[in-house]
Amino acid sequence: MKKKVFCLLVTSVLCWSAYVPAAERSNVILIMADDLGIGDISPTNPQCQIKTPNLQALADGGLTFLDAHTTSAVCTPTRYGLLTGRYNWRSRLARGVLSGTSSHLIPADRPTLGHLMRAAGYHTAMIGKWHLGWDWHKDSDDKIDFSQPVLNGPNINGFDQYYAHCGSLDMPPYVWVDSGHATAIPVREEGVTKQENAYGWYRKGPISPDFKIEEVLPHLFDKAITHIQERSKADSPFFLYLALPSPHTPIVPVPPFKGASNMNPYADFVMQVDHHVGQLMAALKTCEIDGDTLIFFTSDNGCSPEANFEVLKSFNHDPSAGFRGHKADIYEGGHRVPLIVRWPGRIEGGKTSYALACLTDVYSTLEAIVEQPRQNRGGEDGFSLLPVFAGQRSSGRDTLISHSISGSFAIRQGNWKLCLCRGSGGWSAPKENDAQKQGLPAMQLFNLEEDPGETNNLLDEFPDRAAVLTQILTTQVEAGRSTPGEPISNDRQVEFLPKETTP
Repeated sequence: MKKKVFCLLVTSVLCWSAYVPAAERSNVILIMADDLGIGDISPTNPQCQIKTPNLQALADGGLTFLDAHTTSAVCTPTRYGLLTGRYNWRSRLARGVLSGTSSHLIPADRPTLGHLMRAAGYHTAMIGKWHLGWDWHKDSDDKIDFSQPVLNGPNINGFDQYYAHCGSLDMPPYVWVDSGHATAIPVREEGVTKQENAYGWYRKGPISPDFKIEEVLPHLFDKAITHIQERSKADSPFFLYLALPSPHTPIVPVPPFKGASNMNPYADFVMQVDHHVGQLMAALKTCEIDGDTLIFFTSDNGCSPEANFEVLKSFNHDPSAGFRGHKADIYEGGHRVPLIVRWPGRIEGGKTSYALACLTDVYSTLEAIVEQPRQNRGGEDGFSLLPVFAGQRSSGRDTLISHSISGSFAIRQGNWKLCLCRGSGGWSAPKENDAQKQGLPAMQLFNLEEDPGETNNLLDEFPDRAAVLTQILTTQVEAGRSTPGEPISNDRQVEFLPKETTP
């Protein structure tokens, strides 16, 4: 039976490849929002109380995945997984995120989406929030010399050009870097405390005269639209990775969005993100390349508590759409995110899919679309979504490994999910220390079909199921990949078992 299903999937991919002639490459735009929950937009949450008409229009013209996941419940590791097609925990970053002054995380020889698309003849560009580290020039006092070139930025990871901020928008230094050079030198420091603005706070640090916190989101969309206009006149297709800094903190909606939701600034900010996506879509039509452009829209993790869940709840809005947890957590609310794919003429519009998907799959999907040969390195944990685009129920992905901010793991197969921690592995209750004090079991087993809220730990009832999942996780960790291919090494010694069960 498995052989028959495999043959059907291969046939679908081969037929799809033939359907996209090499001489007719579609442009590709990959938009990643920041801290946008699966419940925050109407395509993935019918009960959403925030108006998102432009994202709904995007979904109406494309395919919406309802069981899509990031590799991690926080920013940096998810971006690593997206760009490399490889689970983030295989890298040297075992937990947490990078800062605005961290050195580069992705080595130049690690295959990325940038390398993949450039090899296929695409012009590649990155605009927005990088948050994967680059190497500032530092003097003998370890202070950044902003007049000197930035080394090992997105350019070493396959991007022909980039215009970016180093970390999250609440992380200094607040400096635009244009393909290795700061656009302006900081002349002062700036920051806002939580006491001064509970929503719009950001850490104090150097800021350049041309870096305006409240204008960052529209500024980046202006940059992206200008780039689209310029590339629409070129002979070669383009790949644009547009990494938004929003609706992550600082939550700073501007008029006419400020107050527009009648809920709170976070809801206003989501509405602003939606508006700018609409502007980008309009630009594609004006440039007459709307029908020749494949668009992915997603988020890097679940919604952050900075959105103020209690206020949103008073308006019957749930950023996690009924799933347990939020940003940073191993629970579904931490890593189940929106994923909308629109490709006119290739994907039937207005469809939804419950196919299990991970953002590592974007790598393998684009690899198939641009007809690049599968390599042993690159996309080690990605499955092509082309069969799902063609109407199949599955991409062939059978398992999913998730990761929390503290480095806790979860392994899923079908409806079964095993969390290898006592609590959330993140910020929601119970945190790991509290869970240990409460004497909670070292692992949690859930059946997501019967218990999507992950409230009933079935570990004692189904110990054999937990053992099977643990063995699958062990195998995929040790193989350095979760797809067929030669075993390869992880970048570090990966530890995933709770201490109590470590041999």
